[in-house]
Amino acid sequence: MSLPLVSHFNDFLKNVRLTENQVIELKTAHETLRSRLENDEDLKSIIVGTFLQGSYKRSTAVKPRNGNRSDVDIIIVTNLDKESVTPEEALDNFEIFLEKYYSGKYRKQGRSWGIEMSHVDLDVVPTSAPSEIEAQSAGNQFIKSDFTVESLGYNPFETAETSSVNRLIFEASSMFQKSAENTVWKEEPLYIPDREAEIWEKTHPLEQIRWTIEKNKNCNGHYINVVKALKWWRKIKFIDVKHPKSYPLEHFIGDCCPDGIQSVAEGITLTLEKIVSQYFFKPYLSDRGVPEHDVFARVSDDEYEAFYKDVTEVAAIAREAFDSTDISLAVNKWREIFGSEFPEPPKSSSNSSFTPRTHDSGNLTGGRFA
Repeated sequence: MSLPLVSHFNDFLKNVRLTENQVIELKTAHETLRSRLENDEDLKSIIVGTFLQGSYKRSTAVKPRNGNRSDVDIIIVTNLDKESVTPEEALDNFEIFLEKYYSGKYRKQGRSWGIEMSHVDLDVVPTSAPSEIEAQSAGNQFIKSDFTVESLGYNPFETAETSSVNRLIFEASSMFQKSAENTVWKEEPLYIPDREAEIWEKTHPLEQIRWTIEKNKNCNGHYINVVKALKWWRKIKFIDVKHPKSYPLEHFIGDCCPDGIQSVAEGITLTLEKIVSQYFFKPYLSDRGVPEHDVFARVSDDEYEAFYKDVTEVAAIAREAFDSTDISLAVNKWREIFGSEFPEPPKSSSNSSFTPRTHDSGNLTGGRFA
């Protein structure tokens, strides 16, 4: 009988997620920025709306290490015509605004503006919405809100009518379902300005959010925690490794994590084993909503080979931990993967699947059980 080690994984995930203070800092920073953007007299004529994207919105972020700051991505949906406005011009529209509110803290990037606050990094991405339905999507209450996939929670016994939070996700799902029937929504994602390549490039952050909500539901609320766990493994074990970066790694985990998993431990083990058994060579990973984009395009063959070797080694350790019926052995194997943030084994334990508790981990949002 395998050991899901629910309490240990709950504590581990509490240890590696963004802290309460980091969430408050991110929330304050992005809410202030979005309010300023949407009320700016010089910009309100071109701004359709703003919403959050990235790992913060999808609840797959882990806390920063080694002096790095927490970060959040803000999409600005505009009515700029990509046929008549160059990517450089699109970005330049926001420089006066940035100088007014963030003087000395902003920098122009390839496809966005970066803002460096004391404890937070903001990535501001202007986009062009090619269709009316995209503009409507950006106005959806879940998309506009600062709710994340994790804060929505997952409870298989709740319905959309039982909580205000669940009503938000129900409305978001309904919007996506209706939009999915419209081929324009599926075929015309947002466009972001790539000033270095001098092109407008497709992106579909709403589909990435929708996909994550659906995947987390299909994984009984465990998917986003599997992602956080494996991101943490890469962060602490391979500090200097450049690729695969955060989202490409998350996307690959999403493709490999099976539906129906009953615990985070099971999801981690099966995900790693699927990579080992089915992806010896670097795969082509079609981006959510933009299938012609290869998420692994910037990962070299040598980088993938090194990544595959790392996964092969850790998959064997995860399987040993998951299959063990000895609590101390299982916990120590997971600590070998996740480091000291994974709790130590109980002081005294026998060959038992029961994990003694010395304190309450609290409710871990994002799933009823770890």
